Amino acid sequence: MVAVVALCRHIVNARAFQRFITLAIVVAGALVGLETSPSLMAEHGALVHALDAVVLVIFSLEIVVRMTAESPHPWRYFRDPWNCFDFAIVAGALMPFVSGYVTVLRLFRLLRVLRLVRAIPRLQVLVGALLHSLPSMGYVVLLLGLLFYIYGVAGVFFFGEAAPSYFGDLGTAFFTLFQIVTLEDWIEVLNTVRAGAPSGLAIGYFVSFILFGTMVMLNLVIGIVLEGMKESQADALARADRAARDADPTASTATQPADDLGGEIRQVEAELARLSRRLAHLGERADAARRR
Repeated sequence: MVAVVALCRHIVNARAFQRFITLAIVVAGALVGLETSPSLMAEHGALVHALDAVVLVIFSLEIVVRMTAESPHPWRYFRDPWNCFDFAIVAGALMPFVSGYVTVLRLFRLLRVLRLVRAIPRLQVLVGALLHSLPSMGYVVLLLGLLFYIYGVAGVFFFGEAAPSYFGDLGTAFFTLFQIVTLEDWIEVLNTVRAGAPSGLAIGYFVSFILFGTMVMLNLVIGIVLEGMKESQADALARADRAARDADPTASTATQPADDLGGEIRQVEAELARLSRRLAHLGERADAARRR
């Protein structure tokens, strides 16, 4: 049993294994895309389904190998959220859906493409950044909602009669503001409003909304995502640190922060300099003794 566990750990840590799983994910995504072609499925449907079954077997064996590598504590496999996601996708694909739920089965097959996020570490960092940004992003959405409400009500009051197709009621105004904030044909909307309302008022309304709704909010979102990126990178570094300690508790951690490594290097350099001075002093004393 110990040999089997050691073999599974070696397989999991092998780069070739990671590349093989990534290739299987790409093939799984391609097979789902092929199923959208009725003519191709009519001619090669049996082959596509056979390849899909092979991919599902590969994913199932991957889970078994990863859980075995965690022995004697296989439940540690579920500590990683990505492992839980992989397990849910494979378990969903293995469930015996009846024909009425074939769409659900296809959905699980399609979701297997998202496993590329797990296979590519940099994609993990990006997704982690988005997840870390969600709490702060909620406040940005709330602020944007208040901005939409204020400008929507003001637009109905100012331009409801001049441009009822754009500001006839609050719901229509919200849709128009969404079109403006995405900068989609906003000049056309502005010209329509200016035809029946004061030009200065219309220009001030549209320009101020674009400045607040597009420029300011976009920069806020970018700032939040960048902050989430830093937190995600820190989490990835911490996970790599824990994995290294679990793999070899006696080994020094290779994922130590750069500041700590720099401090240790400086300490070693200082110790070497001290020893060099000591040796030079001893050499001078030996020369003096020989001369005497």
